Amino acid sequence: MDPDIDGFLTCAGWGGADRAPLAGDASFRRYERIRQGDRRAVLMVAPPAKGEDTGPFVTITGLLHDLHLSAPQLLAEDRMAGLLLLEDLGDGLIARLAGDPALEDIMYGAAVDVLAHLATTACPPGVPAYDAATYVAEARLLTQWYIPGAAGAPTPGSNDTTYEALIADTCGPADQGTLVLRDYHSENLIWLPERKGPGRVGLLDYQDARNGHAAYDLVSLLEDARRDTTEDLRARMMARFLDATGMEATEFKALYAALGAQRNLKIMGIFARLALRDQKHAYLSYIPRVWAHVTRDLAHPTLAALSNWVSTHVPPPTSDTLASIAARAGNGGD
Repeated sequence: MDPDIDGFLTCAGWGGADRAPLAGDASFRRYERIRQGDRRAVLMVAPPAKGEDTGPFVTITGLLHDLHLSAPQLLAEDRMAGLLLLEDLGDGLIARLAGDPALEDIMYGAAVDVLAHLATTACPPGVPAYDAATYVAEARLLTQWYIPGAAGAPTPGSNDTTYEALIADTCGPADQGTLVLRDYHSENLIWLPERKGPGRVGLLDYQDARNGHAAYDLVSLLEDARRDTTEDLRARMMARFLDATGMEATEFKALYAALGAQRNLKIMGIFARLALRDQKHAYLSYIPRVWAHVTRDLAHPTLAALSNWVSTHVPPPTSDTLASIAARAGNGGD
């Protein structure tokens, strides 16, 4: 049953407001822009019947506000119905604005400053751990969805114990202690130039935050699945982060490569699943960019064993491979 959105808005003081759809994301959540006179807000609809829960979003929002970061203000909530009314941070997505070379370094620099702030602040208590078991469970999406999808086999696919052991070995040493937002990329970041310091970056889609290693979100930012970043930009932003945090470069870069490989292999599985299970075929077009990130990460000398496994078992996303997944997605993934 659909929630009573009009009733929710009326109780929140927004009765009779205009509603217009906003772009959704890869989950079952959807968003609407709410207008009433000069006022604007954003409605999140997160259906509990499809496994969505607004509670973690509300909790992490409070933690980010405590850290003086620009998460949207919470205006009203009905957790049972899966409804949140949020501050509207505007349309200034960094993904759209960073195409201007004069702005790219400024905005990415501010985004890196947010991560440096998180990395130099203790993770608040109660945030679930980003541990080896979690890394393995996420990385398993590659063997469950992308590999069988590319090979034309039934999905979900089987697990591979060697692959999972390699992920555990390479990612397990990543220290915890940083609030990791996990989907920290240009389409979830809003440019707010009128604010100060790290507050210039508005934050979205952080409900799955974990207590993990600071390298993970830097990977999310610089190895974007949806937007190309240059080698020079990545090098400048890496140097900015290391300078701001004082972290030792060699160890950090090794963990950056390990977490980058894990994240990007996971994303290949997620995008294949979105096509095969959810009929969201557009995500297949992003896989070649993600594969380029995987290749670059696996070139790190500490990842030779994982690199060998991937080169043996993972079909590169050639046009034929993606066409095979798309064809099966057209048949519902059967």
